[in-house]
This record gives sequence, C-alpha cells and structure tokens, in this order.
Amino acid sequence: MTLRLFDTAARALREFVPVTPGHVGMYVCGATVQSPPHIGHMRSAVAFDVLARWLERSGHQVTLIRNVTDIDDKILAKAADAGTEWWAWAALNERLFTEAYDALGVRRPTYEPRATGHVPDMIELMERLVARGHAYRTGPGDVYFDVRSWPDYGSLTNQRLDELEASDDADDSGGKRDPRDFALWKAPKAGEPETASWDTPFGRGRPGWHLECSAMARRYLGATFDIHGGGLDLRFPHHENEQAQSRAAGDDFARYWLHSAWVTQGGTKMSKSLGNGLLVSHVLAEHRPVVLRLALATVHYRSMIEWTEPAAATADAPATLGTLAEAGAAWDRFAGFVQRTAERTAVISAEEVRDAVLPAAVVEAFDDDLNIPVVMAAVHEHLREGNTALAEGRDADARAHALVVRATLDVLGLDPGDPRWTPASDERYGRALDGLVAAQLEQRAQARAERDFARADAIRAGLADVGVQVEDSADGARWTLAGPAPTTHDQEGLR
Repeated sequence: MTLRLFDTAARALREFVPVTPGHVGMYVCGATVQSPPHIGHMRSAVAFDVLARWLERSGHQVTLIRNVTDIDDKILAKAADAGTEWWAWAALNERLFTEAYDALGVRRPTYEPRATGHVPDMIELMERLVARGHAYRTGPGDVYFDVRSWPDYGSLTNQRLDELEASDDADDSGGKRDPRDFALWKAPKAGEPETASWDTPFGRGRPGWHLECSAMARRYLGATFDIHGGGLDLRFPHHENEQAQSRAAGDDFARYWLHSAWVTQGGTKMSKSLGNGLLVSHVLAEHRPVVLRLALATVHYRSMIEWTEPAAATADAPATLGTLAEAGAAWDRFAGFVQRTAERTAVISAEEVRDAVLPAAVVEAFDDDLNIPVVMAAVHEHLREGNTALAEGRDADARAHALVVRATLDVLGLDPGDPRWTPASDERYGRALDGLVAAQLEQRAQARAERDFARADAIRAGLADVGVQVEDSADGARWTLAGPAPTTHDQEGLR
C-alpha cells in the first residue's frame, strides 16, 4: 500500500503523490499569538508533526512551513488592554507557543515565518489579483477579494456562494460589491498605533488574515505545493479564502488539504473565545509532557478528543484527557519494558531505531491515513510478547520486540529511549531524588548529633558513590550532583 490521505477538498482518501518525487512541501497554519497556547493548539501541532515524521521515515525530504500570525485585531486589542506594545505582546505569546511545542517534542519547522515580515509578498499578491479583476479597492487602505469573480469559490468546503453568510470583515463605507467579499488589506482603525500599518500602492493599512498565508506559502513552497494543513475550524472561511485568492492569482496552490479534529469540552470546541481553553502551562504543571503528547498523538488525527474533568469521569465514560491517567499508565508500561530490556541485553542505539524495518502491519496502518489506533494495537502486541520473552529468559527475542516498540513509537515522537523522555528529564525523578537525599542527610545529621562519626562518614560516602556531593556550612548540609567523591571525612572535620 502507498500512502493515502483524506483530502478535505475531495472528501475522500487519495493516494499521495508529491509534486517532486522524494520531496514534500507542507504548509501548516500556526499560531495567532494573541494569548498563551491551550491544548487545542497542540492537537494540530502534534498531528502534523507525526505526519512529517512518517513522510521522512518513508524516505521523503520534507520542507515544513508553520506560520506565525503576529498582527490582527485581537492582538492589537489585547495589547492595548495590557498597556503594552502590540509587537511585544505578540512576541511574548510566540515564545510561549515555542516553549509548548518544545515541551511536547514538536520539532521545529523548516521555516517559521511571521506575517509582519512578508508585507512585500502580500502586496505583490494583491497587485496580481487586482490586475486579474479578482480584487478591488473601496477606499484608502481597504482592498477586498471579489468572491463572485471566482466561480470555484466554496469548492473546498462544498458550499454554494448564495448559501454563505456575509463576511465579518466590516466595510463602513458600504463599498463592498458583495457582503461575502473578504478583506485582503485593511485600513487602520481610529486609535490603532502607527506601527501596526504599512504603506502600499493601495493605501496604508495592515494585512487581512487570509492574505498572509497565501503569500507566505508561495514564498517558501512555490506556486504549487503538496499539503496544506490546519485545524478543522480553519476550513472555512480561512482555507476556503486562501485557496480562492491563490488560484485566482494564477497559482495551483495546495494539492492536498488535511484537517485535524478538535479537543472539545462538553462537545464544544476548545477555544479562547468560549473561555474553555485549558492552557498547556496548567496541564504541564500537573502532568508529564510525554503523557500529554501520548494522549494527543495516539488518537486518529481526524477524531475528536473530549476533555473530561476528573470528577466527571466514570466507568462508562472514562476521561479521555481528563486525568491523563490512562496515557500515563501506558507510557510507564512502554518505558518500563524498554528499560528492563536494556538492563538484560545490548542497548539499542538511536541508529538502530532510525534504520529499523517496521512490521508490514504497522507500515500499512501509517499509510492508511495515519491509522494510529491500529499502529498502537501493534505496539501493545509487541509489548506483550516482549514482556513474555523477558519472563522466559529469551533476551534476544525481547530485544527484537523492544526495537519494534521503540521504532514505531519514534514515528509518533514517543521513543521511550529518546533522551528527551528518559527519567532524567522527568520532574518526578527530580522530586524523588530530592526526597531520598534529604532523608539521608537527616539521618547523617542525627548521627553527627549523637557523635556517631563513623555512621555519618558512611552516609556521606554512600551518597558520594552515586554522585551526590555533600558540603557542610553554617546553615547546614547542602548537596549537589558533582564529580569525584570528597576526600575530607566528617570525622576529620569535627575532631
């Protein structure tokens, strides 16, 4: 089987054939940096990270573009409410998104362009649209796309133009030719900072939301590229408008459209506007990043994930993401098996994981529109057989199963042997270490108080043997993870 992907435009599975054999150009709509990220944002990021990983595993070179929308109405409004510059507000939230991506192991894109850095590309696109009769100016700084000039408008989402509601891009002058025409360029509003607008041949203003993605996709991927991705909520109007303006300007644009489903609460899409966004920072304060990634990555990308608060979870309706307990338990089983196997056999190298031949059933599942539930069923089967092999002393068989588990999970960004996810990166281990050392130091302090210097020496030496260096001061003992064991003994220091 070759890779098949569900194309939103075709509303069907299509065999994936890249424009250039061996190369894939993919554009994914990234963050509008008006607020910190919630887990709904991470759902899309993880889904397309997995797709890029599978494409690379399948032998393709992937150029991934993920944009940053760093100028829009909400950014300006929220920055004004906070009493800060709009660009500073955008930069702050962009950093928070980057930290969230990094925490969940979402790899950096090939390029991550900002809208404000591509105004010349947007001007050029507008000029082509105006010249072709698909865009018009209503006043200084206001430019609109004429939806009736493009007969194919609505094809991406299978909608008829006459059934669509008016665009929410206001035109106070009443100069729009059709209520459904959407803004390419927007004149400054009263009270907006001068820095939030740019001079163009059509007047001073700032970009409309849809224009920027078409311009940046063309800039980095060319007039025709392979995959355009994003969250399900972006199909209309954003992606519909992108496709219309790009094709009206003469570009073929994206050949496949992929959309990831939402994280919902009570059946409602998680979003900032509804006030039900669960911030990534709040989730990661209570849960390991790897567990959140596992919960997001192992559901089919086109299936909704319902967030259920812990108190609402029942035996009949368990929390999918509520407590993350199921994902945490699964991760511990994967990591525990890999660790036990490593203790009994030769360590599996990163190169072995990279070059491993995946089972045919796993390859077929990935090629079937990233059928991750089937992939995970195979992982659990190899986990079961690997644990049985360990119990029976068949270490070579256990290692073979561990390699399959690691290599398969690696496509999901979840290799238990990856240093990113090893115990040293887990905060629980830090807390456990701190507690264990503190208990040892308390016993040492008691021994010293009882003038049992031999016992105090033994405790300090035991800690040094495992790389914990103890230093005494007027404020008490302090410890650090350091190099060689100290040579000064407690008994010598006190006599």
